[in-house]
Amino acid sequence: MTIAEPKAGHRICPLCESTCGLLVELDRRTIVRVAPNPDDVLSGGHSCAKGLGLGRIENDPDRIRTPLLRTAGGGFREATWDEAFGEIERRLPEFVTGDPGSCAIYHGNPAAHHLDSTFYLGELIGAVGTRNIYSPASVDTWPKNLAHMLLYGTGLGMSLPDLDRTDYLLILGSNPMVSNGSTVTAPGIHHRLQALRERGGTLVVVDPVRTRTAEVADLHVPIRPGTDALFLLGVLSVIASEGLSRPGRVPDVVDGLGAALAMAAEFEPDAVAAACGIDADVIRSVARGFAGAAAAVAHSRIGTCMQEFGTLANWLVEVLTIVTGNLDRPGGAMFALPPAGGQNTWPVTRTPKLMFDRWRSRVRGLPEAMGELPAVCFAEEILTPGPGRTRALITLAGNPARSLPNSGAIEDALGVLEFMVSVDCYLNETTRHADVILPPPPVTTRGHHDVTLAHFQIRNVARYTPPLLDLADGEMAEWQILLRLAAIAKGTPDRPVGEIDDEVAAVAARRAANLVGCETGRVMDAVAGRRGPQRLLDLRLRSGPYGDRFGLDPDGLTLALLEDNPDGIDYGPLAPRVPEVLRTPDGRIDLMPDMVVSDLPRLRASVTRAAPDLLLINRRQRRGMNSWLHNALPQTDGGQCALLISPPDAAEQGLVNGDRVAVTSKVTTVTAELRIDDTLRPGVVSMPHGWGHDGPGLRTSRSASVPGSNYNALVDDTTDLEALTASPIFNGVPVTVTRTSEEHP
Repeated sequence: MTIAEPKAGHRICPLCESTCGLLVELDRRTIVRVAPNPDDVLSGGHSCAKGLGLGRIENDPDRIRTPLLRTAGGGFREATWDEAFGEIERRLPEFVTGDPGSCAIYHGNPAAHHLDSTFYLGELIGAVGTRNIYSPASVDTWPKNLAHMLLYGTGLGMSLPDLDRTDYLLILGSNPMVSNGSTVTAPGIHHRLQALRERGGTLVVVDPVRTRTAEVADLHVPIRPGTDALFLLGVLSVIASEGLSRPGRVPDVVDGLGAALAMAAEFEPDAVAAACGIDADVIRSVARGFAGAAAAVAHSRIGTCMQEFGTLANWLVEVLTIVTGNLDRPGGAMFALPPAGGQNTWPVTRTPKLMFDRWRSRVRGLPEAMGELPAVCFAEEILTPGPGRTRALITLAGNPARSLPNSGAIEDALGVLEFMVSVDCYLNETTRHADVILPPPPVTTRGHHDVTLAHFQIRNVARYTPPLLDLADGEMAEWQILLRLAAIAKGTPDRPVGEIDDEVAAVAARRAANLVGCETGRVMDAVAGRRGPQRLLDLRLRSGPYGDRFGLDPDGLTLALLEDNPDGIDYGPLAPRVPEVLRTPDGRIDLMPDMVVSDLPRLRASVTRAAPDLLLINRRQRRGMNSWLHNALPQTDGGQCALLISPPDAAEQGLVNGDRVAVTSKVTTVTAELRIDDTLRPGVVSMPHGWGHDGPGLRTSRSASVPGSNYNALVDDTTDLEALTASPIFNGVPVTVTRTSEEHP
């Protein structure tokens, strides 16, 4: 008998924002080995534990590989694709045509990393005709998105730290040694931080915990949670009072430089230090070091976004970079040039409109951002009676029952839905409420180019990895699933998916033709041999900033060229893009946007506010990516969900290692194992989010065997919100911690 030889191929890791290049070895359809690709033009031989665990994720025996239908008894049975879509066809139209807008859509983080959802989710949203769209973005990035919209005109084309050329790096609320970076695509970031130190640069980390990143820093600033905006204003006040700004290096499209410095004057270090829980001289030292460096940049992430003053903190990060003359300069903050184009490369044909607060939610009137409602609206829009109430739900690669705040309310809401469809590979805390579960195919059957995350690359590169396998019998491409759902929502369930795809491509072709200034026929001829996401990607690449313009520039970028260069093509370091990159209404940068400045009095009042005894913050885990990797890649430290507490706080409460404690917020109580850890500043306790894998009906055997403690259940989704974006406050949650023998969910 002939044994099939293993097959090897390239893969761009789709699990996090680093997008590392991998080499994957297959035995028939099973991944048997994953290794870093040493020749990848961006990652250069790096991969984290998540990427190296790709085989365990794909081969997980708990993965759903056949459609599931809910039975009369509340369980699930396997079904054919025709049976599954037949049930959807029977039940979904009521919530689209009969009650427009009563079907919501939730898409999770994994969907953002795949071409299928990137290109086709919009078709489903348009077909359903709902404004009730949710994702984790409103939980963890909206304050940063809004700050960038107000300053630069887009929420996606963010400024990036030019890590490889900076002399002074200030990191706030981020632990990239564990997370590998977020809203910054910089694989192998530990090597980049080491290189910074080796060339004589300075790394400063502002974080309530001495994280792995803080441990390698020149200076760790153990700030009190939620006070980053005050710290940054203190830094700016020193720059203002000591004349350390560099107006000669500030782009001439910046307005409000003097006003920004004057605004910071009242927040001198001695005025804010106590509230921040740090020494005023530390603030002065950071200000002088940052302003005096030849090239400096600040980068903020989760810790600054998921707090009370998130938008202010992220706005001030940009202000600091700009007033010190470090915007749009090598080693400072720069803008990527994504190969497939995007919001900050496409021409402005009319006055841009801020993608924020264009409509509001039904129940509380909370503002939309980038086409989505705040996640804190999710439960109430289902549970609150009245016209427009959400009665049906479609989820795509998301687990809102463990990813959103106030898990108890989320589960109550899921339990009263009249119909629910999930495109997901797990039967988890969310999908156990579904009526139909549609499994996506293996990652090895997909081509990959990260259209979205290319906006965050710290080097301009283009990469693509083609599918390694064809779809097997019983598998359906995710883009085909989305288009078939869209056809049902439009009332044309029998329409061939290929026909719909041709319509999508025709619209994309007209857009591409307009971008490059040629005939649509020429565009369609250039991509005639492709279908699905590959065709749409080729259209984007050819009409993008490096594209061949459909033959008008024969040396330009095409998908075929990337297929011939599996390690990627390097277009060099980030280059200056201001003012071309700006998409503000007047093409300028207003350092003092009214929306943000109006929130300063609230921040000013917080300076004298008494701090709670204990504040709960989130923590990153090396093998985790929110909730969805917990089954295939469980943590290995034996206490993945322990509550960490500082030695002084433990002693004050008479607690010892291994105690079972009740952690209580204004919302609920959960129990956790206690671990005393001297990396936390006093007054701070820490748990990871997304756990709590318990309850009936789960088919996630490994995570359910060690369910962990549910951080998200403790987070308020009603009153304690970030003021401008209505994002939930995950960091700086007031809690009490007491020894207990009781179990709380």
